[in-house]
Amino acid sequence: MAEACYIGIDTSNYTTSVSLANAAGEVIANLKAPLPVKEGERGLRQSDAVFAHTKNLPGLLDQLSEVLRDYSPVAIGVSARPRDAKDSYMPCFLSGMVAAHAIAAERRLPIYEFSHQNGHIMAALYGSGALNTLRHREFGAFHVSGGTTEMVHVTPVARGFHVALCGEGLDLHAGQAVDRIGVAMGLSFPAGPALEQLAMRNHKPVPPPRVSVKEGSCHLSGLENLAMKLYSETEDKPLVAAFVLQFLADTLYKMAEHLRSLYPGLPLVFAGGVMSNRLIATDLKRRLTGEVYFSEPAFSADNAAGIALLCRDAATNG
Repeated sequence: MAEACYIGIDTSNYTTSVSLANAAGEVIANLKAPLPVKEGERGLRQSDAVFAHTKNLPGLLDQLSEVLRDYSPVAIGVSARPRDAKDSYMPCFLSGMVAAHAIAAERRLPIYEFSHQNGHIMAALYGSGALNTLRHREFGAFHVSGGTTEMVHVTPVARGFHVALCGEGLDLHAGQAVDRIGVAMGLSFPAGPALEQLAMRNHKPVPPPRVSVKEGSCHLSGLENLAMKLYSETEDKPLVAAFVLQFLADTLYKMAEHLRSLYPGLPLVFAGGVMSNRLIATDLKRRLTGEVYFSEPAFSADNAAGIALLCRDAATNG
């Protein structure tokens, strides 16, 4: 008899992803395809994202079907919205919803809907090895990406997580700042990996960042202005890259300090594409005390693994 499994689908603004989790809670497939962004562009319109997902999904689902030869799907989970908040909506998630309903109808499977944010949190718990430690405890989570810079207090519930906002980006998101500055320096979108490589080549003192964090929320628009000023004065790409990443690390540290002032000793989990950056993670690990978890890059950037794991929990718990 084939082993039971749970399908996850996530169609964020920059990545199409499908995943499988088995009955033991192990991710057995985590398939992704990035959405194409034209050279020099700093993002995608929602209509273009929906079209790109429509092109990506058949190929990914064909790959998934090969894995499914040895498994029997029990349920399907899908990202239906960015966050579990009123009026949280992005058209790109409709692509995944259509695919999920098509699979469910053909196989007569139940569908469980989750937020993209909940999927990130679950994937980060899994990818950091903290799933068994924190799945039934309160913790703090950072979701730091091109579309979100949020710090939340997380309470696990039977079907995912209850999330309370404790701080956020009030203007520019961290990933947006990285991409805008990177593209302005001639890097391809998304600029995060190339910016990290540049920063690793820097051997000069980094100008001390003056971050703006108040009551847990941050302003990052100033980062773009300061970085571009530094670039125009020095034309030193490694130095500017190091400055950008240090600015973000300092900002996240200040936000974490605020959260820990509200909830002393609270475990912290970092998720989102920006948290794949090893320099930022290393800096925060050095400065933050207590329980601090960072996921492997494969489970920190956009992926459907968290959705598949949430689907497993929901189906198992009824």
